[in-house]
Amino acid sequence: MTNIENLTNIIESILFGAGRPIRLSEIKTLLGSQNLDIDLPSIKIALNSLEARYEESSIEIKEVASGFRMQIKEEYGDCLYPLWNDTTNRISKAFMETVSIIAYKQPVTRGDIEDIRGVSVSTQIIRSLLDREWIKVSGYRDAPGRPALYETTKTFLNDLNLKSINDLPPLPEALSAEEALDQLEVG
Repeated sequence: MTNIENLTNIIESILFGAGRPIRLSEIKTLLGSQNLDIDLPSIKIALNSLEARYEESSIEIKEVASGFRMQIKEEYGDCLYPLWNDTTNRISKAFMETVSIIAYKQPVTRGDIEDIRGVSVSTQIIRSLLDREWIKVSGYRDAPGRPALYETTKTFLNDLNLKSINDLPPLPEALSAEEALDQLEVG
């Protein structure tokens, strides 16, 4: 058996080298391939130790939908922005509105999205969301034409740093007609 400090370092190297989120069971399997029979609670203790180690640094251990990963803390992201500033992949307002509707109202059809947005949904936006693996077809509505039902994926959650769809910020409450008029009079 290996001591907890060495186990922590081994798990740190796995997270650093993986380049993607790793599930606890995957860590256990990787350790097993090195003849280290470590139980899941010990792996979780080592992860907690890593979290404590990085508490005062720019790095953190983050649990997202697909597992655990090592990443730069959000407050240090601006320092890296010039390295990754790719202006060729700007995200449009229509793209963000579409993925937001899918995330909050899933599963939804293209028609549902168009009803909410009040405009037609570009085929390119849907294709782009599918290519990024942010959405997937989860089934088909039992309606004329059998429209596809879209929902978000674990990749979407990972890319937005979320563990589950329940971690999305709450939607603002809709204003009553009276409240909207009050705001117009004040403004």
